[in-house]
Amino acid sequence: MLSTVTMKSYSLAEVAQHNTRSSCWVVIHNKVYNVTDFLPEHPGGAQIILKYAGKDATGVYDPIHPPDALEKNLPMEKHLGPLNDDAAGAEALAQESRPRTKDELRVEAALKQRLPLHRILSLTDMEDEAKKVLSHKAWSYYSSASDDEITKIENAKAFSRFFFKPRVMRPVSRCDPSTTILGYKSRIPVFVSGAALAKLGHPLGEENITRGVASAPLIQMVSSNASLSYEQIISVASPNQVLFFQLYKHADNSIAEKRVREIERLGYKAIFLTVDAVVPGNRERDIKSPWVLEDAERRSTDAPRSSEDIERDEEEGNTFGTAGALIVNDDRDMTWETTIPWLRSLTKLPIVVKGIQCVEDAILAANAGVDGILLSNHGGRQLEYSLPPLEVLYQIRRRSPQVFDKLEVYIDGGIQRGTDIMKALCLGAKAVGLGRPFLYAQSAYGAAGVAKITRILERELITAMQLAGAVSVSDLTPELVERVDWQPTIRSRL
Repeated sequence: MLSTVTMKSYSLAEVAQHNTRSSCWVVIHNKVYNVTDFLPEHPGGAQIILKYAGKDATGVYDPIHPPDALEKNLPMEKHLGPLNDDAAGAEALAQESRPRTKDELRVEAALKQRLPLHRILSLTDMEDEAKKVLSHKAWSYYSSASDDEITKIENAKAFSRFFFKPRVMRPVSRCDPSTTILGYKSRIPVFVSGAALAKLGHPLGEENITRGVASAPLIQMVSSNASLSYEQIISVASPNQVLFFQLYKHADNSIAEKRVREIERLGYKAIFLTVDAVVPGNRERDIKSPWVLEDAERRSTDAPRSSEDIERDEEEGNTFGTAGALIVNDDRDMTWETTIPWLRSLTKLPIVVKGIQCVEDAILAANAGVDGILLSNHGGRQLEYSLPPLEVLYQIRRRSPQVFDKLEVYIDGGIQRGTDIMKALCLGAKAVGLGRPFLYAQSAYGAAGVAKITRILERELITAMQLAGAVSVSDLTPELVERVDWQPTIRSRL
């Protein structure tokens, strides 16, 4: 990229002239970009960009894009140059004097009233605090699920159908919950499951998670759609800290290959190929979020909306939500016969298929020779009424137990307690992944919140293992659990 010293600088008036579809400029971090030609290619549609045509778009750009996104996706000739000093100063002043929205004022007040971290005793406590301090947009994105959100609820509810048959009179004073995941040591059989856009909840985003799990240590899976660059995230990792990568495969093999080469060069230790999100799920709560905020800010003196406004809204409606647009260019034609061999030809890293939702596909994955599978329905965010991962795990144990001999099996979705972890391990899971809880923790308390929930999970798991008569994860066998055919009392929050 050319040095900004040699590039023309621009006034705000000059930028403001380019506010149409035929000539669209935006300002991000005091730099001017010509995005006219990019409008038809933008995954979220042109209208999202046109809303900020001729204006500063930094505030909406930052939380959902890594810093290197423009360098990777916009030709360098479209990087026009910086704002001049007067324009940059005026923009800074405008931002400082900008009236805060009702939602921003609510968040500011909530942050001052957070519970002391020592009073957070469970992941539910952490989620409750996060809900208070997250912006409406962030909460809607993190917590939302598909359609009526039944699958999200059932993911957690499934754990209530499995009860323990604990063994007693066993020495359990020394209990070791550690394990290995793809050969890498983990203090407990838990890893951070890939989740996008951590900066929506906290300015440091994924960096909080990396630093927060370093002391455990736990393994972090980094999403292709992280809000920091892959290089930034791994650069803050401690020596020997292990990071995996969640790959959303681009439809263009050459683009997908570049991503694989990059994460391999950076030092990521495994690839989790995501196969359950070939199209965006129908996350209505997330989609409605901007409208809720608009309604909250609307004044009684605002003019009524005309029929032309309503018609235009219908034409320009966005059904992608905050991050649904991030996957619209991903490969919708992946197959066992072509995609796995293609990926194997590029890398020697372990390959795990993320998003297995039935016994039949678990068998196909084992036959394909991958190193592991992650039983997941994307946290209930994709296909409504897909089976809870714990039930799929149970079916594999009953119908095709040989799968566990061929690869490592993990699950995510609905895990809230150490007892949930233990049930999954008893049924054959090597480890479990958690996504939302780590987003909530880093949003509410930063890296300290992440470290806190790892300690909570470790304490709960050790207690559960001791009470069940298990001193190591190898003692957690199918004989320790039983699926009940009666309806137990459901957790109050469900």
